[in-house]
Parts: sequence; C-alpha cells; structure tokens
Amino acid sequence: MNRRMVNQKAGNVLFVGGSINQTTMMHKISRYFENYSCYFTPFFADGYMEYFRKKGLLEFTVLGGQFRKNTEKYLNDNRLNIDYKGNQRVYDLVLTCSDLLVPQKIKRSKLILVQEGMTDPENLVYYLVKWLKLPRFLASTSTNGLSNAYDKFCVASEGYKELFVKKGVKKGKIEVTGIPNFDNCAQFYNNSFPHKGFVLVATSDSRETFKYENRKKFILKAVEMARGKQLIFKLHPNEKFDRATKEINTYAPGALVYTSGNVNEMIANCDVLITMYSSVVYVGIALGKKVDSYFKHDDLVKQVPIQNGGKSAMNIARVGLELLGEGKYAVENSVLNIGLAKV
Repeated sequence: MNRRMVNQKAGNVLFVGGSINQTTMMHKISRYFENYSCYFTPFFADGYMEYFRKKGLLEFTVLGGQFRKNTEKYLNDNRLNIDYKGNQRVYDLVLTCSDLLVPQKIKRSKLILVQEGMTDPENLVYYLVKWLKLPRFLASTSTNGLSNAYDKFCVASEGYKELFVKKGVKKGKIEVTGIPNFDNCAQFYNNSFPHKGFVLVATSDSRETFKYENRKKFILKAVEMARGKQLIFKLHPNEKFDRATKEINTYAPGALVYTSGNVNEMIANCDVLITMYSSVVYVGIALGKKVDSYFKHDDLVKQVPIQNGGKSAMNIARVGLELLGEGKYAVENSVLNIGLAKV
C-alpha cells in the first residue's frame, strides 16, 4: 500500500522534452514519480534565444520546427500534463536532457541533467567556446554537461563518465545510471521489419543544422562497403526527405530508402551499420554488429551505454527522489513497488 494517502502528492516535478528521443526518455523516468505531480514541457528558452525562436529563426533546433511538433504530438497522444515553460507552478525538481541552454526558471529548482546519447566530437568550435566563454550551444552537444548548473548528471556508462570528467565536469555530480532507450537493445530483435542481412545506413541532419557534410562521398562510401549487398537508408527525421532521397537514387541506385520506422529494429536485422555522428551506433555495438562511423571504434566500445535490461529510468528516478529528500529506505521501497507494478 502506498505510504501516502491516495491523491495526496508530495510535490511537483517538471520533465523537459526536446527531440522524440529526449521526450520519451523523460516519459519513462516520470513513471517512477507516482507520488509527485508530474508535468511536461517541450524544450524552451528565455532571453534573446526566446526572441529568436519567436522570430522563427530556430526552426532547425529542438526549440521549434518538426522537433517541437513531434514532442507536442507525443505529449498530447499520451495525455501527459503539459505546463509550457513550467510557468504555472513552482517545481521541486526539474529533469532535462540538455544544458546547452538553462533558462532562469529551472535554475530555481533542483536540476538533473540526463545524457541523451552520443555527444559531438571536440572540434575547433568546442575549444573556442571553452576558451572564449562563448555560448555553449555554438558547439552543439560536445559541450553537454559543461554548464555546472545542475545538481546531478546521469550518464550512460563509466566510459562517458571518464569523458565528461576529462572535459571538466565535476566528478561528484556524475551518476552512472545508464540511459533510457539505449539500455535494453536486445529487445529490438523482436520485430517485424521485413528485411534481414542488409547494410543499413543511418543518415544525419547535419546540413539541416548548418554543419558541413559531403553527402555524395558518404553515399559512395556506403556503396563500396556494401559490396553488392542490399543497401537500406534510414533518413534522419529532421532531414529534407526529397533532397536526400534524390541523392541516394543518384549515387546508390537500387537502395531502399525509409523516411520513417524504428531504426533500432532495422539495426537488429542488419549485418553492417554505417553512420556518421549518431547515437544509434551504440545500438549496433551493443548488438554485436559491424559498425562504421566518424568516431574511433575503441572509444565507442568504451562508452557504449550500460545494458541493464531497461532499468535506467528507475536508476535516474532514484537519484531524483534522493535529491527531493526522500530517505534511502523510502526511495528503495517506492522505486521497488513501482518497478514491480510495471512488470
């Protein structure tokens, strides 16, 4: 029996979405806060970034465009409580997957940063941002974790903990919990995707987010690596599908192109996975696939998210409940009871 009276909630918790990956992670974590009033919001900003968003200049980011539309649809489809920007109430705890922007609103609460997936490589822009104290979002996800505005940072693996500490994140703030959506890759073998034994190419939205990419070279490399095997391209949901499909038809005739579908299930059925800078490479490694990406393979193997059978959301919730002042005994009982109810 619940230790609190029915309908008597202990406080408010806000979950900040963004991409569908980020939003579904937040939803999974929220299920372990049943004694709290949980609310959700798409990713948001304040100050000059909010001004730019209103002017329609940030449609290529999680602040707008298709990212925001997909998140709002998901929240509505799942009948989740929405409090845009968290403006309607005071929150005891906030969870987010990005600290590239940290609005003043959420700085007033206990804050947990959850690693979303792969981080971008540390290029020249990354070092310029660090040295010149420029806005972190200029270096994209390579600067995730560097705000130091959070109380705890829940990361995918010991390998990632080592990487973040090397970048300057305080070791005492990091909790190795695993991350939802990447912690039970074996489940993707149970699928109905009709193809098997193919070479899968997972593309990126680099061009849509104003990064350089030689797509022709990338496609031709995939053709060479396939050596006559069936090529299947899964396009990034933020890509311009017409342009990408036309390029694939030109340089890889006979390849199949998917603009939707579960890429993880496709990975489970493929023999080889080719990608650039995408977290899906970790699914391939976890499933023992041959993978090719723009990252060093040894680093990827070291950083691959913990495979804990889907317990990462529960682990992250445990960190949150402890931040909320729940005693260790109460936290373990609460998490255990909720976990059992989901079996």
